[in-house]
Amino acid sequence: MLYQRSSALFQEAKKYIPGGVNSPVRAFKAVGGNPIFVKEAKGAYLYDEDGNRLIDYIASWGPLILGHAYDPVINAVIEKAKKGTSFGMPTEIETELAKLAVSMVPNIDKIRFVNSGTEACMSAVRLARGYTGKDKIIKFAGCYHGHSDSFLIQAGSGAVTFGSPNSPGVTQGTAKDTLLSDYNDLEGVQKLVEANKGEIAAIIIEPVAGNMGCIIPKDEFIHGLRELCNREGVLLLFDEVMTGFRLGKGGAQEVLGINADIVMFGKVIGGGLPVGAFAARTEIMDHLAPNGPVYQAGTLSGNPLAMSAGLAMLTELNNRPEVFESLADKAEHLHEGFDNVLRRKDIPYQINRFGSMISLHFTDEPVVDFATSAKGNNDSFKKYFHGMLEKGIYLPPSAFESYFLNDALSYADLDETIAAVDAIF
Repeated sequence: MLYQRSSALFQEAKKYIPGGVNSPVRAFKAVGGNPIFVKEAKGAYLYDEDGNRLIDYIASWGPLILGHAYDPVINAVIEKAKKGTSFGMPTEIETELAKLAVSMVPNIDKIRFVNSGTEACMSAVRLARGYTGKDKIIKFAGCYHGHSDSFLIQAGSGAVTFGSPNSPGVTQGTAKDTLLSDYNDLEGVQKLVEANKGEIAAIIIEPVAGNMGCIIPKDEFIHGLRELCNREGVLLLFDEVMTGFRLGKGGAQEVLGINADIVMFGKVIGGGLPVGAFAARTEIMDHLAPNGPVYQAGTLSGNPLAMSAGLAMLTELNNRPEVFESLADKAEHLHEGFDNVLRRKDIPYQINRFGSMISLHFTDEPVVDFATSAKGNNDSFKKYFHGMLEKGIYLPPSAFESYFLNDALSYADLDETIAAVDAIF
């Protein structure tokens, strides 16, 4: 395939936008080459500026569960836009979406809409600190909760040491309140809690991780976190920006059978428009202004365009719960096809899958956390990524990202994808 126009557009973009992109992973730094510029999309397919059709496995990083330009969502946005794009004032549709979301998700009474997943996670941590009166949080290596200062922390020198900033601009003072543990390591979390007795406000986690590939929580780990939080008076925060309304109507809480104290959403709840949200029981949410002392605000929060897209998307998912089974079946078909191809090749690999999230790792060691994910062969991944791209398959341009299936994908698309893997290796 030729990507001459995409390459020219990238060179032009670099003159005016840092790195030529507005989010770093888009720059193809992890895989080499120049990013693809999209012109339009429909259903399971992207169409780039060079006229190539690509089968899409990122679905705008998750929200487009039913495919690109899904008619009920697009029509809802168009009709709402005709009446005004934003007002900075309350609208009825905010309550309609809130009521629907609360009815679909277990263990939440109230929800606050914001404009991004980063904002949702940042606000949820502030609320947890305000509610508990404690300052420290525990997060997990490889889990991404947005680019708020509290989350850009790398490991310290041992299990009970403070982390340190992994981005310039994040202060040591901020870092000292963020403790880092390994995913699926309950003992490590217990040590941190014991070493910081009575100081930890919250544990924040992707209940099914998607930012180091798809990583599935061990039962004893995720249930152990809930028990530990109950015992120590710590709030458990589920970052369901990726998993919410994707793994099931009630998200990871429902699928895993675990109630979190605060849940953060994004992606799907905006139907492809910028949105985020966080939700909890009434006694926690009522600590937010204007009811309580914890301040959080946003001029465009709950804007009618995002709310109309979200209401259309969640209404479809609420009325068609079979979509989640359909998506999971398609992910299973892809998994089995990859297995059938790759086990015949002399290539170490691991496939992780949960619902409609799946990732391929070029390693012979089970991938259960960030450290094992990082052992994947990056040269193999680059060959795989660019080989798939040449075959008209668009994958996340990083070995540390989950694929997100959309239900517009046909089994013919899946089989074409499997055949492409066979041709590359």
